[in-house]
Amino acid sequence: MSAAPPRADLVVDGTGLLCVQLLLRLRTHIADAPAGTVVHIVTTDPAAPLDLPAWCHLTGHHYLGPVPAHQGHPAEPGAPGGPEEPGNHGDHGDSGHTAAEVYALRLAEAATPTRPDRPWHPQAR
Repeated sequence: MSAAPPRADLVVDGTGLLCVQLLLRLRTHIADAPAGTVVHIVTTDPAAPLDLPAWCHLTGHHYLGPVPAHQGHPAEPGAPGGPEEPGNHGDHGDSGHTAAEVYALRLAEAATPTRPDRPWHPQAR
């Protein structure tokens, strides 16, 4: 049995955002965070389990994997900022919304920067 990812130093709420928008928000939130910061990304993007590890591979950050629901992050129903809070896009029965999932990464010391408008493209150094 593998260990759960460490608790978050920073939580980025990406509910309702897809691919590029999610990565742009993530990049904005981690811009001033020090290396070693553990980031939990709350997302409803069905491609996140593929996109986040690929983006981490591109940038050099360390993908830690999915975060179990019991870790007290905002994706849990009833948690502050969670899916049952106004304005969130979590699972609301059969309303058509996708339940939020949480994924973790650890920021790297010498991460490769990406272009401001294109998080899938490394920035020229």
